[in-house]
Amino acid sequence: MTGAMGVFEVQIPQEIVHYWGWFLAFGICLVVLGIAAVVRSITATIVSMLFFGWLLVFASAVEITQAVMVGHWAGFFQHLLAAILFGVAGLLIVTRPLISAEVVTVFMAMFFLVGGLFQIVGSVALALPGWGWQVADGVITLVLGLLVLAGWPASGLWVIGLFVGIDLIFYGCAWIALALGLRTI
Repeated sequence: MTGAMGVFEVQIPQEIVHYWGWFLAFGICLVVLGIAAVVRSITATIVSMLFFGWLLVFASAVEITQAVMVGHWAGFFQHLLAAILFGVAGLLIVTRPLISAEVVTVFMAMFFLVGGLFQIVGSVALALPGWGWQVADGVITLVLGLLVLAGWPASGLWVIGLFVGIDLIFYGCAWIALALGLRTI
């Protein structure tokens, strides 16, 4: 061990190292898809909402199957209630993706506002090492929530697609970094 921090040896299987090119290609595809989502954020928002809606419809079918398989009073109604809720929410999202995107955008804005406030207050109250960076993160999150909410309902059409695109870009960059790191092994 070196100082207070230890260094851990990680054994990476040779099969993973051998396929580093596939990881690189996957990362590049994710970055390109992310850039396309940022450029066409309204389309990406609609596609994201449709995807999420169909996932809920599929979850409803799984819950109905679970309810039938349980067959007892104890778990039957819980699975049936979950199936109804998933099904109704999924069908509402699939049939009205734009309105659903606006509603989800309001929830995201509120999440950013509350999360930013908690981060600011918690960081100042605890004053742990690096608390200034935590306050800065809280302020950025709070401002992001205010900006999204200030542009609502129009922001509901593009915010989700923009955020999904940005996430895909960073996720793709992480895969590219992993692939390049594996190549040097």
